[in-house]
Amino acid sequence: MPVNPIIPTIPLTEDGEHHGFLRLPYSRDDSAWGSVMIPLSVIKNGEGPSALLTGANHGDEYEGPVALMDLATTLKASDITGRVIIVPAFNYPAFRAGSRTSPIDKGNMNRSFPGKPDGTVTEKIAHFFNSVLLPEANVVVDFHSGGKTLDFVPFACAHVLENADQQAACVAAVEAFNAPYTMMLLEIDNVGMYDTAVEDQGKILVTTELGGGGTASARSIAIAKKGVRNVLKHAGIMNGELDTRPSVMLDMPDDDCYVFSEDDGLIEPTRDLGDVVEKGEVVARVWLPDRTGRPPIDYRAKRSGILVSRHFPGLVKAGDCMAVLGVVVDSL
Repeated sequence: MPVNPIIPTIPLTEDGEHHGFLRLPYSRDDSAWGSVMIPLSVIKNGEGPSALLTGANHGDEYEGPVALMDLATTLKASDITGRVIIVPAFNYPAFRAGSRTSPIDKGNMNRSFPGKPDGTVTEKIAHFFNSVLLPEANVVVDFHSGGKTLDFVPFACAHVLENADQQAACVAAVEAFNAPYTMMLLEIDNVGMYDTAVEDQGKILVTTELGGGGTASARSIAIAKKGVRNVLKHAGIMNGELDTRPSVMLDMPDDDCYVFSEDDGLIEPTRDLGDVVEKGEVVARVWLPDRTGRPPIDYRAKRSGILVSRHFPGLVKAGDCMAVLGVVVDSL
């Protein structure tokens, strides 16, 4: 098996506060012996659990990078017992380009696991995380939002897992994150996902969808900052009491939670995020863009619930996800 070329420029196992990079050699037109320099912080104090914290898995999602840059600046070794590994911009090339995927190889980091040590830039980063960083972690927080094409009510989420004990541990950590909404998330496709790689290694995973539209808000960043500290406290790494407030519990029982467009056109939302929707109600209309005088095409909810996600840009294409519904439950 080829050796992964990524080299940390700081120690991963020494006590103290260390700030540097994951350096990935990358020969290109403007730098024959160049590198991709992925910012990295490692904060460690004695023996204890390890947390791996990542943002910008997709480069146009910003709550994670802001919250983790803040954490890397403010967290001191004396505040913790164990280790915190912070990577604010997981897919760094995509983050710098403000795009979902890498401008170098068009790699979607969240569909590139387990990666390859001799693959593309994105595959090499995925492989390093899968083979070096993930095995060291006990708990993982990976921040997401809707990027430029989706918008969400702010939630932290877990997945249904075969291992009931692991699922319970993930749910407990997600509840400790304490976003305004807490979701048992049904993925459209989990093949190659970082989430799947984390869960396959038996780790505790907290992931989020905290907003969208290719930006962040003061509210969504505050949720991210509070949530990551809550998870560190819950894991026994950070000192202090959890900061918790009421959270709406949501489930996604099946594929009927999703509404996909079958047409290209101009989208007219008929419900806003957080609205209660009844089965059969219109959640969006698509107007045909090439002429007037034609009625829109109605898209209806297949089940009752709360609108937790919507398509963000004003134009939609066939196959785009237009709406997602979550069902309120008493507990996860």
